[in-house]
Amino acid sequence: MSPLRQRMIEDLRIRNYAPGTIEVYVRLVARFAAFHRRSPDRLGPEDVRTYQLHLLERGTSWSIFNQTVCALRFLYRVTLQQNWPLARLPYGKRPKRLPCVLSQEQVLRFLTAVPRPAHRMALATAYATGLRVSEVVRLRIEDIDTARMLVHV
Repeated sequence: MSPLRQRMIEDLRIRNYAPGTIEVYVRLVARFAAFHRRSPDRLGPEDVRTYQLHLLERGTSWSIFNQTVCALRFLYRVTLQQNWPLARLPYGKRPKRLPCVLSQEQVLRFLTAVPRPAHRMALATAYATGLRVSEVVRLRIEDIDTARMLVHV
């Protein structure tokens, strides 16, 4: 084991990082070093940026991308005590996906396909009100205000 790796593990242990986190951070830093074929202490911010672009081109998940950023920030800030601007190591932002919305016809087909009336009513109530399953299951007759067309949750 290299002295740098040993030092990073010790720094992580001193700060009470979980054993799984230590293992992941060390592995991610090792991949970074292997990509550049040099020790991380001989690499700089531009090398980190190049590696981040490499991760993006490979289609690495956002969680692995961000874990790599955390591992490299720790390595350079704590273990190597570098004073270059680590805040410029950006985290990746997971793209937001729009929810799949059913058309009125699809909802109607779905509800009419449910054979039991009680189940159909529960599903229709959940759909119309946006209630969670646990909230629908706990509904009582007293919770429904038919005069004002309200459901009290």
